[in-house]
Parts: sequence; structure tokens; C-alpha cells
Amino acid sequence: MNQAKITVSHLAVHYRTVEALRDITLQIQAGKLTGIIGPNGAGKSTLLKGMLGLIPVTGGSVIYNDKPLHEQLGRIAYVPQRSQIDWTYPATVWDVVMMGRVRQTGWFRRFSNVSRRIVLEALTKVGMDSYRDRPIGELSGGQQQRVFLARSLAQEADIFCFDEPFVGVDKKTENILFEIFHELAEVGKIVIVVNHDLGESITNFDDLILLNKELIAVGDRQVVLQEENLYRAYGGKVGFFVERGNREHLTGNREQLVNRMYN
Repeated sequence: MNQAKITVSHLAVHYRTVEALRDITLQIQAGKLTGIIGPNGAGKSTLLKGMLGLIPVTGGSVIYNDKPLHEQLGRIAYVPQRSQIDWTYPATVWDVVMMGRVRQTGWFRRFSNVSRRIVLEALTKVGMDSYRDRPIGELSGGQQQRVFLARSLAQEADIFCFDEPFVGVDKKTENILFEIFHELAEVGKIVIVVNHDLGESITNFDDLILLNKELIAVGDRQVVLQEENLYRAYGGKVGFFVERGNREHLTGNREQLVNRMYN
């Protein structure tokens, strides 16, 4: 198993005079599906963007393989929130996924047959190969998210980062996303997902990072999802639901209490 990891040390972010993140120190391991959770305004997307060097940070470092992560963007596949994408841009599904091959091909050069095969395989994997000629703006939210997942797969990256990929998607798409996320983790990739929902889908994550401008808890899902941690992060009322049964990506038969927060 790949033992690669991202090490975040004392990361801080300010927006002018507003403190967005303070003194975040943690490690993210390869081979696990890691979720970033917390209330609205907690700094979940800010942490991801700060780690990738997409926004300025006011302190700290992010290291991968003994080098600053922001100097290794070629090894990263990043999918932003759907609200940050211009869906009116005149591009087909094929065009969007093929953008994931630009780094390997170079600008203004013809894509190779190898790249075309990789793109077709990625589209097929997410169930969107029959939509290859469809304008991206004509797709549903779930279909659009699957196309951008295919683009990230076509990049053949080592680190996969997704910012709230489950917003506005159907259950079929959610299942496809989680299945592929776990497949990537199982082959030793680093997979990081900003997740806004503390419903039952949270049980799909291996590790969690719980934030509210500062780090509340990090590590195994069962350790992070303790009532005292959630109360520190969210305040308010804590509810519960019970997960029963055995899933392929979970270990053993068990009945587990999982915390769910209501604002």
C-alpha cells in the first residue's frame, strides 16, 4: 500500500481582516477516503483551496513527498463546486473530459490515440459515454458531476480533490461517485472530499476532518463522530441514527451509532 501522505502544518487563512482558518495541523493518508466536514462557514472549501495553493495563505505549510504541494499541481485532480463552473461555455462532454489530458499532451497539440482511449474509458466508467457529443450545459446536475469525475480520472493523478460533489445530484450519481472514490483509495490514491451533509452518506468515509475555523477532530470516522466533537463544531441539537448491517467497504457486522447534526 502506498504510504504517501499530505502533511498540513499550522495552516492559516485570512480574508482581509476576517480569520477563515487558524493553525490547522493534520495529515491525510493515501489509501483512504477522507471527508472534510463542518458547519456552513467553517472553512471546508477554504482548507482545500489553501492546501492546493488556489488562495493565499497567511501561515503554515502543506507538504507532499517532501515538497510543497502547490508546486506539484500536475499530480492533482481538482473538481470545484458546481456553482463555480460556467455551464454556458460551448463545450461537449467529450471536450470537457479531454481537458484532463492537456497536461500530458501540451497546449495546441493533437491528442494521441492513447489519450482518446483513456477519455472513453473514463466516460464509460461513470456511465456517460453515450452523452459524449452532448453540450455540457444541457445535462442534469448529477450528469455534469459525473462528467467532471471522468475528467479527473482522465488526468491519472495521484491526489483527487472534490469540493461538495454531492450537492444537487441524484442517488445513482452519489453511488457512482462513492464507488469510484473507494476504488481510487484502494489503489493507493489520496482522495479528499468536502462534504456538507452529515446524513447516512457520512458512513462511506474512512477518515474525517471536522472543522469550525479551527481543527476540532481528525482521524477515523468513528472517533471523529463523537457527540462532544460535533457539539464543539456545530452547537445546537444533536440527533442520532443507527447504521446496521455489513457493507463491502466496511469491516464486520456491527450496530453503530452515528451522530447527525441539525442546526
